[in-house]
Amino acid sequence: MNFYYLGLKKIGIFGCILSFTFTFSLPLKANEVNSNINSDRRDMSVCETDLKQKIDEILNTEKLRRSHWGILVKKIDDQSTLYELNSQKYFIPASNVKLFTTAAALIKFDPNYQIKTPIYGSGSYPNLTILKVVGKGDPTLNSQQLETLAKQLKLKGIQRIENLIVEDSSFEHQSINPTWEWEDIQFYYATSSNKLILNENAVVLTLTSQEVGENLTIEWSDPIAAKQWTVDNQTITSEENSPYSVSIHRSFERPLLTITGSLASNSEPDIFGIAVVNSGKYFLDSLQFYLEKEGITIMNSEVIYGDNRTDNLTKIIEIQSNPLQTIITNANQESHNLYAESLLNLLVDDTEENSNIDNLKQILAQLGLEANLYHLKDGSGLSRHNLVTPTALVNLLTLMIQTPDAEIYRNSLAVGGINGTLKNRFKDTVMEGKVQAKTGTLSGSSSLSGYIEPANYEQLAFSIMVNQSNLPASELRNIIDQIVINLGHLKQC
Repeated sequence: MNFYYLGLKKIGIFGCILSFTFTFSLPLKANEVNSNINSDRRDMSVCETDLKQKIDEILNTEKLRRSHWGILVKKIDDQSTLYELNSQKYFIPASNVKLFTTAAALIKFDPNYQIKTPIYGSGSYPNLTILKVVGKGDPTLNSQQLETLAKQLKLKGIQRIENLIVEDSSFEHQSINPTWEWEDIQFYYATSSNKLILNENAVVLTLTSQEVGENLTIEWSDPIAAKQWTVDNQTITSEENSPYSVSIHRSFERPLLTITGSLASNSEPDIFGIAVVNSGKYFLDSLQFYLEKEGITIMNSEVIYGDNRTDNLTKIIEIQSNPLQTIITNANQESHNLYAESLLNLLVDDTEENSNIDNLKQILAQLGLEANLYHLKDGSGLSRHNLVTPTALVNLLTLMIQTPDAEIYRNSLAVGGINGTLKNRFKDTVMEGKVQAKTGTLSGSSSLSGYIEPANYEQLAFSIMVNQSNLPASELRNIIDQIVINLGHLKQC
């Protein structure tokens, strides 16, 4: 199951039961939505000496008076500053945090590095005493791979497993970041980043209208994941063209979803991406399902946490993830939170002294990035406790250009008007295909940081962040895009 981060809540679906591929549209939480800016490819040249005035005119309006803006624009070649506003001050960066996470992962590992999930066994065929899967945090693992694994084990002659064991993170329930907002963690964009990830730890819930006055029907994409939830369906089908009012609330005392509100009888089905409650149990139940489907008998099964012992076990097979550069591209282009958190988890070492974020900062310090320019609490940007200066982002971008994997890093970013979270921004403007950047959105905050190739000027690295705004996210993005388009029109005068 692949969840691609593209916009608002609605999702388009194609696939089959337990083997879905989904295209998601996201709520406004550390994710990006399309903006519309007036198309314009006319010659609107901006002299370097006039740039400050142009940007100041965009920002010095009554509606932006209470917003907090931070901007830094530098030439890549000589590092000279073209524009600066509050560039040394901290901002909540939203998904711009992914620039740090993906950079550190790319520095630590080879671009072709693959996360390998080993499967161990003991006993003699056709009966195994133990079959043990040791989770390594592969965010790309899906049901099709478990089905293939079951078939492979069947071909090896396995008919019976006495003890089916899957090993997850060191401690149960530790994989939800404590600084994330409670309202987020019921949805697919804020799932747990544990060691046993399956189908991105998410499931699709579809609500369909019925006759007026009847409850909406509920359908889950995966019945195994659905078993973990209890649903209190308080919805109702309303008259044609009536206002939409469906909402979902999670109880944190038990796995209960309360769904309220109405959906018009002539509305399309209402589709939500929901986080799996217990991801380790979901992995175990799904694996057992596919093994039994192949006729392999399972006597006992359990999830264990942090055992790490494979004594007297033999590795039978392993499942390999997509290459690291593919995971990085998904994290940046599609603003994939789970992929970013999984990359952060890869940065842990064998010592207990350093956290994954400590190790991230050490890696980037070796690159030359000053540690006091940013403070992180997660790897995706969903936390509002992250603090980053525009200087940190621009320095990171310029430092990464000097590394052997500069092209891979740069190409992992969304391209204006072309792909990812910038696919529908900068279309039919001078910046279409000329800006590669990472977007970021939280309520009241928006950011865009990356690289620009003006037609008549040298390459630029930039960061634009706004916090504490009461304007809609779409309007903030339009203002940011106006600034970027002015940068695209730069020339020497």
